[in-house]
Amino acid sequence: MSAVAERSAPNPLLRAVDAVWRPTPASLRLLALLGVLGNAVIVATGGAVRVTKSGLGCPTWPRCTGDSLVPAGNPDHPALNMGIEFGNRLLTFVVLGVGVLVFVAALRLVPRRRDLVLLALAQPMSVVAQAVIGGIVVLTDLHPAAVALHFLVSPALLVFCVALWVRSGEGDEAPRRLTGPGLRVLTWALLVAAGAVLVAGTVVTGTGPHAGDAEARRWSFNIEDVARIHGELAWAVVLLTVAVLGWAVRAKAPAALRRRAAELLAVELAQGVIGYVQYFNGVPGPLVVAHMLGAVLLWIAALRVLFATRERGPVPVAAPEPVPAREAPQPA
Repeated sequence: MSAVAERSAPNPLLRAVDAVWRPTPASLRLLALLGVLGNAVIVATGGAVRVTKSGLGCPTWPRCTGDSLVPAGNPDHPALNMGIEFGNRLLTFVVLGVGVLVFVAALRLVPRRRDLVLLALAQPMSVVAQAVIGGIVVLTDLHPAAVALHFLVSPALLVFCVALWVRSGEGDEAPRRLTGPGLRVLTWALLVAAGAVLVAGTVVTGTGPHAGDAEARRWSFNIEDVARIHGELAWAVVLLTVAVLGWAVRAKAPAALRRRAAELLAVELAQGVIGYVQYFNGVPGPLVVAHMLGAVLLWIAALRVLFATRERGPVPVAAPEPVPAREAPQPA
């Protein structure tokens, strides 16, 4: 590359700064997508903490050990477990950082859109709440109720993340329904059922073998009973998805809605395969992590189906800045 070409090539760092400080609708939407991905990844890393019995690798909070913010020598807590738990804590700060950048970009967007600012503000605030709940999990020695709440905050946060991702790519007009009332009700029922599957999954996890620590308390339910309830709810979600997809095709609903429903069905089938394979093979750790990640992807896909049932017009465009008029030349 020539020296001239090198000087004219955009600096990646400057482009990143511009995406936050001088955002466009496209760059804000990209940042919102990073928020979605970050919150999905942190669920998977949280699963890794559980299956490696690293939940109390850092036995205190907010410090990792009694007198250190970072992992330090502790004969009761192996270095690997401390590193895994501390790494998950550090990732929380990364997700928080992304949330702050998203909020700044939403504030700086021209024209400013109030609903996007509020959705963006919810992200760093929710991550802070997640960190506090994570501290409660440690201080209660991984009580299953606290662990379940810690997981369920992520799907709740993803509602804001996905909403911002979708809304930053559309306008501010009043929502225009793209389907009939029957299909909308069915879509809402699908989302509620997907949420119920997530809740039931936390009960299965709280009853099963992966507590996060060998001494952690477990629910006293029969694992086969709670796993069966979880599986039945999952099948209900699949049937509802098939019904939504079939109705959308028959009613000639917009192609975007049909695609979202088909994507959700594909995620559900993959998630089902993982679930049954892990159940019949003694719940191996790697499959548990994959199943937790799949649960979050399923939730994201279900939210996208709901958003695809309406539209809100084109993205607002900032008015061009007026070009200052040239002064007339003065007579000699």
